[in-house]
Amino acid sequence: MSFWQIWNMTFGFCGIQFGWALQMANMSSIYEYLGANADEIPLLFLAAPLTGLIVQPIVGYLSDRTWHPVLGRRRPYFLIGAVLSTIALILMPNSSALWMAAGLLWIMDTSINISMEPFRAFVVDNLLEEQRTIGFSMQSLFIGLGSVIASALPWMMDHWFQVQNNPQEAIPATVRLSFYIGGAAFLSSVLYTILTTKEYPPVDIDIVLKKQESNKGFGAGAVEIFHAIQHMPQRMRQIALVQFFTWPGLFLMWFYYSPAVARNVFQAPDEKSSLYTEGIQFAGLTLSFYNLVTFLFALILPAIAMRLGKRITHMVCLIIGALGLLSVGFIREPNLLFVSMSCIGIAWASILSMPYAILAGCLPDDKIGIYMGIFNFFIVLPEIIASLFFGWLMANVLGNDRLLAVQIGGGLMVLAALLCFRIKED
Repeated sequence: MSFWQIWNMTFGFCGIQFGWALQMANMSSIYEYLGANADEIPLLFLAAPLTGLIVQPIVGYLSDRTWHPVLGRRRPYFLIGAVLSTIALILMPNSSALWMAAGLLWIMDTSINISMEPFRAFVVDNLLEEQRTIGFSMQSLFIGLGSVIASALPWMMDHWFQVQNNPQEAIPATVRLSFYIGGAAFLSSVLYTILTTKEYPPVDIDIVLKKQESNKGFGAGAVEIFHAIQHMPQRMRQIALVQFFTWPGLFLMWFYYSPAVARNVFQAPDEKSSLYTEGIQFAGLTLSFYNLVTFLFALILPAIAMRLGKRITHMVCLIIGALGLLSVGFIREPNLLFVSMSCIGIAWASILSMPYAILAGCLPDDKIGIYMGIFNFFIVLPEIIASLFFGWLMANVLGNDRLLAVQIGGGLMVLAALLCFRIKED
């Protein structure tokens, strides 16, 4: 495929990342605005991993067996997920209670997963082996671009457009408007990919048989998913272990980084203080910056991987990201956070592309969707563990020290980097 065909095929990820970035940059503060304590935050994020654990392999199985005469194989799921996600993004910042915000997060994560999982399989479907690293890196580029804008939106609403927050409102107007814009960006980006990219019927099966396959019940699907788990390729097992220790570092950053900046760097006494809002907005700006670094680094990542190999490239990037997380605990001058976040941006570009590029070559063509969904297990399982048990550690061991929680994430990322030595590439 040409550069612009790959561009069109992956552009929808820019919108998908609006949903994720707005959630990761703002949900902890939304929960605290609505009265949550630091040790309650992990459990309130439980919706994301549970929905991913359940939804992604099911959507992968179904999309492997779908063939719509107009929308094709993966695009029906892009569209359904985008519409539902947009509705959830509009409703989320109007939450009036913790239970409402947690419930809407559950709906939003389910919807985003419906769109996101087929996008990974979409790259493998449409690109030859030698172009897949470019395809996944292009996804990283658009993830970075979407995150740059989405993470900085509350800050932009305040500093560029002078949107005034009403102290009487539970959730600031800058956050509400950001979520509305994110919903529009999500839907329009996914529609662009749907309208500009064509899908082709699988070469190994005619359309009639494909329709018959798609009519199999969920029982047959469950059997096939469990069979696929039992017979995962060896390389998938190796990179899955790296994923298992990589993602807790990111989750702990997303759980606690923004409130930590507000309370520890800006010295906000509580969530009602103007310093707290200022700190949250600045944290969003630094998160936007790390995604800008991701966007730029993704442009050169395929060349680095070609020179060093995908395994070594990923290991080096993880070590750089770990240094970024570890350094956060020593910073008291806000602008130095941009340095730490630059390190995270380099790691994030690799996390979003290299594991999938390593994985793609060892998967059977007729089970790509299922295996991409199963691969997600090793992202969501550590988040489930963190959501269920890290709150207890925060309250009873770490003394609700948010910065220390972020540094623990850096230590786990170092372990993930060392596990890259176990991966056997062709």
